[in-house]
Amino acid sequence: MANIKSAEKRAKQAVKRRAHNMAARSRLRTSIKKVLNAVDAGKKDDAVAALKSAQPVIDTMVSKGIIHRNKAARHKRELNAKVKALAAQ
Repeated sequence: MANIKSAEKRAKQAVKRRAHNMAARSRLRTSIKKVLNAVDAGKKDDAVAALKSAQPVIDTMVSKGIIHRNKAARHKRELNAKVKALAAQ
């Protein structure tokens, strides 16, 4: 543990921030998995609804600095393509 007061505070803040970021990243992954599971199951309506709810979560993670904007764009593009391919069937 740190000896200096400010270093102790920074260590505490880092632990809190890491826990917060891990929870946010978990929420992101869960929302992505919901879309993928619906697509794999062949449920068009569920996939569209899951995609609609996942997109704001992905955008929020970008604004909070959890993921890079290009990664978010890639996720949204791939999920959108899978849902469209499912709807075309």
